[in-house]
This record gives sequence, C-alpha cells and structure tokens, in this order.
Amino acid sequence: MTESPAAQIGYLLKETQSLLHTRMDEVLRPLGLTVPQYSCLMSLKQQPGITSSELARRGFVSRQSMNVLLQSLADRGLVTRDDHPGPRNQLAAQLTPASDKLLATAQQQVEAVVARMTDGLDNAQLISLRDSLVAVREQLA
Repeated sequence: MTESPAAQIGYLLKETQSLLHTRMDEVLRPLGLTVPQYSCLMSLKQQPGITSSELARRGFVSRQSMNVLLQSLADRGLVTRDDHPGPRNQLAAQLTPASDKLLATAQQQVEAVVARMTDGLDNAQLISLRDSLVAVREQLA
C-alpha cells in the first residue's frame, strides 16, 4: 500500500534538507567554509551583536559547538569577539571587514544552489511552498 502524501512529507523534508546541505557544502568548501560557519556569518550579518546561544539555535548546533566555531572564525580573522563577557557570560561576536568579500561570494554560491533547487517552480508555486512550510513549522512550534 502506498503511503499518503501526509505520511511522505516528513521524509521528503528530511531528504530535501540533507540534499540542500550537501549542495551548500559543495559550494562552500572551496571557500574554506562549512555550512554551520556560513550560517553563523549570515546570522551575524543579519543581526549584529546576536548572542552565541541564538547563533547556535540558528545554526542547529550546541552552544559549545558554536563557541568552537566562533573561535575558528576569529582565528581566521572573520569575526572578533568582545574581551568582556556580556549577559550569561557570553562574548559578543562581530563580523570583520575581512569577512565581507568572503561572505558576498558565499552568498552568491548559496543563492545559486537555491535557484537550482527552485528552478522548476513558478512564483505562485514558490509562494505556496513557502506558506505551506511556514504553516507546518508553526504546527510543530
């Protein structure tokens, strides 16, 4: 017996997420970035001063992993971290000018992956897909 469309959604979402992560990794690796590092840099660009706890949530990693990730980015000169801890003993991170060009290139590469993923969909389908994903995410939240 064939599974219902509803029963297939979870698997399709996970499979799509896995493929998207793989394709992003393929374009980011030559730039010396991992997907979590890219996610961290983008989050810092979109919301400067964001806490490492929120960065970890957005990057789907533990706080400890995010601290290691931030330290590796700081060692490469892509972020700076405050010398004095803020709330909850967290060090605020900021992008450096050195990260601007790398992040712009990485964004272009990731946008090309997303364009490839959505190439067969027209605007109405994209809006419907986005709205449906928002709705199912909110049901789980």
